[in-house]
Amino acid sequence: MAHTLMIQGTCSDAGKSILVAAFCRIYSRRGYRVAPFKSQNMALNSFVTPRGNEIGRAQVVQARAAGHYYMAKKDLWPKVTGAMDRLCAENDIVIAEGAGSPAEINLKAHEIVNMAVARYLKAPVLLAGDIDRGGVFASLYGTLELVDEDREMIRGFLINKFRGDPALLMPGIDMLTERCGGVPTLGIIPYIPDIYLAQEDSVFIERKRQWGDEDGLDIAVIKFPRLSNYDDMDPFLREKGVKIRFVSSTAELGHPAAIILPGSKTTLSDLGWLRETGLFDRIQALAKQGIAVAGICGGYQIMGETIRDPHGLEGTGGDVSGLGLLPVETNFSDKKITIQSRGTLDAERGFIRKLNGSTIKGYEIHMGESLLRGNAAPLYHREDGSKDGALSANGKCWGSYMHGIFDNLSFRRAFLKSLGWKVEEEGECEELLREREFERIADAVENAVDMNALDRLIGLKQE
Repeated sequence: MAHTLMIQGTCSDAGKSILVAAFCRIYSRRGYRVAPFKSQNMALNSFVTPRGNEIGRAQVVQARAAGHYYMAKKDLWPKVTGAMDRLCAENDIVIAEGAGSPAEINLKAHEIVNMAVARYLKAPVLLAGDIDRGGVFASLYGTLELVDEDREMIRGFLINKFRGDPALLMPGIDMLTERCGGVPTLGIIPYIPDIYLAQEDSVFIERKRQWGDEDGLDIAVIKFPRLSNYDDMDPFLREKGVKIRFVSSTAELGHPAAIILPGSKTTLSDLGWLRETGLFDRIQALAKQGIAVAGICGGYQIMGETIRDPHGLEGTGGDVSGLGLLPVETNFSDKKITIQSRGTLDAERGFIRKLNGSTIKGYEIHMGESLLRGNAAPLYHREDGSKDGALSANGKCWGSYMHGIFDNLSFRRAFLKSLGWKVEEEGECEELLREREFERIADAVENAVDMNALDRLIGLKQE
């Protein structure tokens, strides 16, 4: 059976996902078979495994850091324990991530993601606190006090996102250790700036709506209330001379070089929100002026002419008119499509024409299918010959079900250049960029944590 470790946090966004990814890479590069695990994920970002299963984006990051994919999706506790059993049988180390805080006492009786997992795995728990928010000692101490009978599961603290000299914290750490009955602080992890890995949830978008060069090419991303897979925009953050803004009103939208409608958890609700805010009419008006509009997944469906929901999967059902920017009709069904996709570009118009014959790859997660009307041009053909996406007659508007489409370097840069972007530097593929990030965060965490103590804690070394 595998050695086990669990990372829990004093709060959401304490850095649990990044810490698990770092430990996955640390132990993987030592030669261990490592797998991440999370029993319940409420993330807005998701991915598709090679087997066609849906997985939280943070666990994809962790699995890639460990060197392979893994699916851990909660339905019922027996499925959770079954998944844990399989992982422990197939790997040397299993590193589990909690959700929120184990001190959410109103949820304790029914939780299946924090101490319930630690107990089942017999995993020592490291409790992470975010010092960048302030009050880290109180949050660590208070969490330990509130977990009651599970107190003994917490075997160490991690102070995360620290800016400054760790020596300044030592008096507080000594007092914390004394107050907590000897529970040690195993690491003071520095604040790691500009981490280029997919975020689990949209908390960071609420704090900051704009990234990139202030005077760069202006791309506005519609921030739907039920936004999903906004990490499709991450590749733009590495391009110089590009500015990404998440907008939720006509005033914020302004007059950008391009508008992107991202994924949505509930397409019809977000389509209704576009109408209520006036963004529906404004996007149509800008498109008529020649502004480029792109849609991915739910955004692609919204750009079409009609969305049909005969089974009432999203509300009362019926037919709803879309933006009408693409000659597409979408029909909802209760079958969820989750596939990794690859295809060949062969469009006859727009910036994509210059890429004909090249391959793009990504993944799809959607309910229903979209059909082209008339002689509409698809964006690309999948390997099985089926079509995906659509292009407008003037080539300015396009949409696709493919998440990760901007990860494709030549596609992304051709799109940017069609908007007037000019850059001389050569780009790098996303895989290499993310590999460097795994190594960077692993190095930072490994240098900051007492790894000998951690090895002993999880049983890799004798006490």
